[in-house]
Amino acid sequence: MSSFYATLSRMKYIERWALMRSSRSESLSEHCLDVAMIAHALCLIGKKRYGKNLNAEKAALIGIYHDASEIITGDMPTPVKYANSEIRDAYKDVEAKAEKRLVHMLPSDLQEDYLGIFQGDGSEEDTYMRHLVKAADKISALIKCIEEVDAGNPEFRTAKVSTEKVVDEMCKKYPEVKTFCEEFLPDYGNTLDELLSAH
Repeated sequence: MSSFYATLSRMKYIERWALMRSSRSESLSEHCLDVAMIAHALCLIGKKRYGKNLNAEKAALIGIYHDASEIITGDMPTPVKYANSEIRDAYKDVEAKAEKRLVHMLPSDLQEDYLGIFQGDGSEEDTYMRHLVKAADKISALIKCIEEVDAGNPEFRTAKVSTEKVVDEMCKKYPEVKTFCEEFLPDYGNTLDELLSAH
């Protein structure tokens, strides 16, 4: 008996943006799917357009599980998580312990595979790929801010500005992020009719 997958299924009950009034709530499951799709796209862009050795499928998997620890820890609001280096480091330690706890719920023959998803192998390619997953996480947050502001919710105005700054910095560092933001980000917030009539 293993409770790993039943525990993961509870991601749909974790609500993000706890300190904000949202026009539509966003679950951890929704966010992780967005991050997985964007991370996959970033790695494909890196591979096809910039000749990098990136595993897009693994990036998608990492995206799916990147916040799984929040089932145990809850969603720590960004202003609190990054208030200072002590809190940030302490929370990273809590996250790592929560991930290990989740992995130990698995049968022993599956644990190594999931440790690879959660922890990585330390290689240059893996480290770069995980930076792109982090970028996907920030792009996903920016998309949520765009959607909320477009829906007339001023609660997300300052979050949108601060998240745009973070994503802009990532665009300077990672060409994949710049490409995604230039080619794909502008359509977020459009209606379905607008999206379908564009092609």
